[in-house]
Amino acid sequence: MWYDQKSFHKITSRLLPSSVVTTMGDDKDSSGSFSEEQKAKPIPPRPSLVSPELKAMIRIRTKYQALKRRRLDSATGLFASGRPSTGPDPGSLTAPGRSSMGTGTPTAPEIFNSNGKEPPHSRRRRKRSRVLFPNNCCKVVPSDKDRSRAKPFFVLFGIIVSLQVYNAIENLDDHVAPYDLEGLEKTLRREVFGQQGAIEELMEHLQGYLSTYAHSQPLALALHGPSGVGKSHLGRLLVRHFRSVLGEDLVVQYFTLHHCPLQGDVGQCARKLSLWVEEVVEHAEAQEKIPVFVLDEVELMSAPLLDVLQGLLQPNQTNEHLNVIYVLLSSLGQEEITRHILQNVSGTTQAAGALLRHTLAEHHPLWAEVGLDIVSLMLLEKSHVMECLLEEMTQEGFYPDHGHIERLAEELSYFTTMGHQYSQNGCKQVVTRVNLL
Repeated sequence: MWYDQKSFHKITSRLLPSSVVTTMGDDKDSSGSFSEEQKAKPIPPRPSLVSPELKAMIRIRTKYQALKRRRLDSATGLFASGRPSTGPDPGSLTAPGRSSMGTGTPTAPEIFNSNGKEPPHSRRRRKRSRVLFPNNCCKVVPSDKDRSRAKPFFVLFGIIVSLQVYNAIENLDDHVAPYDLEGLEKTLRREVFGQQGAIEELMEHLQGYLSTYAHSQPLALALHGPSGVGKSHLGRLLVRHFRSVLGEDLVVQYFTLHHCPLQGDVGQCARKLSLWVEEVVEHAEAQEKIPVFVLDEVELMSAPLLDVLQGLLQPNQTNEHLNVIYVLLSSLGQEEITRHILQNVSGTTQAAGALLRHTLAEHHPLWAEVGLDIVSLMLLEKSHVMECLLEEMTQEGFYPDHGHIERLAEELSYFTTMGHQYSQNGCKQVVTRVNLL
């Protein structure tokens, strides 16, 4: 746009100082134009009306608006075509810093520093949990033939395993229930004195063996202890209980001196024992039950009888010979048990049994068998002897006077160690003392 001289002077008078305007007017000649000298004279630079701070702010704002517009265009291209945009469209008519009209895409505010770059932490983007497919194709769903059959197989396998575990638990109760082990434990705790540790170990073995009918070898329990601690009494209680739940023909009580006297034929006794076991085992197999053999006075058995027992305990036998319980009562190793108890007042039956195994193995290889479990019976204290006296006096019909019982207990012999009194003969002399009343 062209201005005349009057208008130009009016505009410059507003924008420039009056001294500058006057000088410009005076430099002109009478014809209203500049002379050659005046044209050659350098014109001083015009002072700027915008401060440097304002220029810096304008540059920052312009750069911010351009970056913001570029981000908006990139987001618009990503949602529209599924591909990230490489930059702003040069032909776009949208002003910098403004979103495109008609897109309707809301954007969250972004944070920039003075250099126009995002903070380092904002560049970390979480991985997408889904797969984006291009627009020019579609997802291919696998057909029934292509689908894996592993999932139904594992579901079926889990159901089968659960049913097997459930049936096994139910069968445990079904196998143990006919033997009434709870009643047996109550009877032993009530009528056997001073052998609580041995009773617990004995019931643990019986509970584990009778809970199933499939075994790899028979159960063999060797109960050892000094004279008078209750081995024979414990054997009689076991025979009485199992005969009540299994029957007379499936429970055998074998006394060495009675069934095989010292003057008898040892070989014939061994053959009779082997045939007896064979007959009972076959009868028990027909009834699907586990027979029980209680063999007392094992310390008096000869080598042929011990050889027969060792052969019966082997694992490589027929199934009916594997489902058998053998209880061996013996006083072998009583010196070692007595010495161990007197030296270790707080010793356990497991520790005494482990100590006995090496000593008994020297007597016969039967006690070296892996399947043979040794349970040691401990010495009886004075309080246990008094319980035996009370029980015997009650059965004989005597009045259970505590003072009289204590006087009878004082007449017996004891080992004294670390404040404990252990009976030297256990309850063996109790019956004799009561009969003298």
